[in-house]
Amino acid sequence: MSFDLRRAAPARRAILWWALAAPTALFAVLAICVGAGADAIIDLDHDVAQDAYDYASRHGGLVDFLDVVAVVFSNLGAGIVLVLLAAYALWRHERRVAIWIAVSGIVAIGGNALIKLAYERERPVFDKPLHEIGGYSFPSGHSAGSGMLVTVAILMTIVLTGRGWKRRIIITLLVLMGLGVGASRIFLGVHYLSDVVAGLAFGTAVALGFWIVLVSDATRVPHELAALTGTGRKRAAVVLNPSKIADVEAFKERVRLVAHRDGWKEPLWFETTIEDPGHGQASAALRADVDLIVAAGGDGTVRAVCEEVARTGVAVGILPHGTGNLLARNLSIPLNTRDALDVVFGGQDRAIDLSTLKTDSGTNTTFLVMAGLGMDAAIMTGVNDQLKAKVGWLAYFVSGVKAARFPAMKVQISVDDGEFKKFRARTVVVGNVGFLQGGIPLLPDAQIDDGKLDVVVLAPKRFIGWLAIIVRVIGRQKRTNERLDRLTGHKVHIKAEKKMPMQLDGDPVGEGQEITAEVQPGVLLVRVPLAPAPAAAV
Repeated sequence: MSFDLRRAAPARRAILWWALAAPTALFAVLAICVGAGADAIIDLDHDVAQDAYDYASRHGGLVDFLDVVAVVFSNLGAGIVLVLLAAYALWRHERRVAIWIAVSGIVAIGGNALIKLAYERERPVFDKPLHEIGGYSFPSGHSAGSGMLVTVAILMTIVLTGRGWKRRIIITLLVLMGLGVGASRIFLGVHYLSDVVAGLAFGTAVALGFWIVLVSDATRVPHELAALTGTGRKRAAVVLNPSKIADVEAFKERVRLVAHRDGWKEPLWFETTIEDPGHGQASAALRADVDLIVAAGGDGTVRAVCEEVARTGVAVGILPHGTGNLLARNLSIPLNTRDALDVVFGGQDRAIDLSTLKTDSGTNTTFLVMAGLGMDAAIMTGVNDQLKAKVGWLAYFVSGVKAARFPAMKVQISVDDGEFKKFRARTVVVGNVGFLQGGIPLLPDAQIDDGKLDVVVLAPKRFIGWLAIIVRVIGRQKRTNERLDRLTGHKVHIKAEKKMPMQLDGDPVGEGQEITAEVQPGVLLVRVPLAPAPAAAV
């Protein structure tokens, strides 16, 4: 699963250039003023430095805290964070992003050191220094590293999270952190105000500049092709879950605008209910002879629509509005509505597999992502809906902690009507896709259009066993043992020794002892992003 880089693309590309121009111009002005010894800047620097020193010298606890900040946000500290971020990008197969992170760090830290040598500005001098440090003052190295690191972190946050209050809070905290690091250098008496502001501007400009050069053009849906999918006569139907959409009328207007822009007629609208999560609405849309059915809601809404539309030749578009959104994630469908609408009305159709599921407790349905029984289902069952509405996927983590002591069970598994094999497991998952939240490759070989089901059997004996499994899963190790085993086939039959909680695409479906899953290859068309325009190799 790659990053959705389009999330960081502004509506107009000029915005990126203006964002780069602002810190660049600020740094240039300060560099000229400091180099020329401008009286206004020099006087302000000394006044601020003296006031900050006087305040800090009266508060020993503040100085102790700022000493810790100086260590944590040193070049070494920033370098460690950058290495971890670059490693994560490589793990997610984002080579360009990893190169951008590495180059930004090297240029910001190394370039700042060279500028210091060029200016040779002495640090503030006090009779009783609060912090011993050597070297020159302009620009601040901590501030340059912080500006670069915060900019990298903000862009990564935008790429990895959807729009909303969580993203805004994270970005606000990152900005405050960067400003706080800069301010700490003044209160410690080791930099002037202009040193800090110039350092922050320099680091920010470096990270933004290399983002524009190395990353921003890497993947873009070619919107100019979008109109080719609409003729002015095609019509879509939207099946939406009103409980998942904050402002239904505003949402409808956004859909109308994009549909009209890309050559589609006014959409038909169908809202789900508690009694009918989408089956009846999708069936009504099919009877209306539409060309595309759009599912707007969580995984339950998407599954209901897809189950009804399978084998009809009508494509399904997805506007993710749930917590997991696992199908969208595995198909690289953007999670924010703006980009997802581009895919819905301007993407291409892809045939994917659907899987049927039957249980001894009477469930007879389909799934798109994965089904399972045991601890994973216990986690889904234990999720507090109110907490889930407030904190999203973190509610699953809380439930997971509570379910950590879920006991092992004896299970038998048959693949393609073969002989049953015995296992002792905490959880068994049958997957149609390979990735969970955050790109975790639970089933790394699973493909949604390979005509196969992948099974993973997890059986850690103690807490330390979970750690070993996590390392193996994240590392995509294919070796199996008694703690983690994998099977593959077209049909999977699982029998447990007693009733266990079961889950379907992340939703609990009661308890049972037997599950039979069978893949239906290529029976569903889903609208996915157009292949990106070829990019120059890096």
